[in-house]
Amino acid sequence: MREPVVSFDGVCKSYPLYHHVRGIKHLLFNFPRNLKAMKSMQYEAIRGISFDVYRGEQFGIIGHNGAGKSTTLGLIAGVLKPTSGRVVVRGRISPLLSLGAGFHPDLSGRENVMLNGILMGLTRREILEKLDEILDFTELGEFIERPIRVYSSGMLARLGFSVVAHLDPEILLIDEVLGVGDIRFRQKCAKKIREFKRSGVTMVMVSHSVDGIARLCSRAMWIENHTMQMIGDAKEVVAAYQAANADEADASDPVNEDFAGVEL
Repeated sequence: MREPVVSFDGVCKSYPLYHHVRGIKHLLFNFPRNLKAMKSMQYEAIRGISFDVYRGEQFGIIGHNGAGKSTTLGLIAGVLKPTSGRVVVRGRISPLLSLGAGFHPDLSGRENVMLNGILMGLTRREILEKLDEILDFTELGEFIERPIRVYSSGMLARLGFSVVAHLDPEILLIDEVLGVGDIRFRQKCAKKIREFKRSGVTMVMVSHSVDGIARLCSRAMWIENHTMQMIGDAKEVVAAYQAANADEADASDPVNEDFAGVEL
């Protein structure tokens, strides 16, 4: 029997939409009505989502902008808490949600590698054993000793991916991050992703490149209007999503080059 490492059971996530109040006087004299309005105005990011991701599986999430894909990854990562329902994660999470997030701008690249490794739950000794390999992968040269506030977005991406990719991830979360850097670095990233796949690392991926999802993932989930529309074989889910949107020119979904020129 396959072992689920990520389980969602009827998960909903809402955010309050704060009611505009015309001054303190208006708030106090109409307090019950204003309080009721503030409680009732909610933005529902996802509604009633249930699914399992199994150990060693490559699982994709597709859908338009604002559908709830990144919210789902945030709930898996533990940076968000569900409004209702239950999220269970069994294993160490390695997030590639926003490359460079969590870095300290005044620390050097080398120092940020140490910091991020510790934040991911590794010991100093474990990080030091991987340090040379991580720094070589970044190809940042002398910049590795400089504060990352002088780094470009591409350099931050190199550093962020290199840290996560070399710290033995158990559950890898990937959110629209493979389109950074030049084609050669994207090829290096893709090669690392293929190594993860062969070694049985569980991956949950969000991307607008549905072709990449179909090629890389074994199963996929389509989220539309904050609810799950379909889950199953990745190629079948992608085909259904494309068929449903064949007549739409959705300007809210920009052309994404996560996998442009990259062989997965």
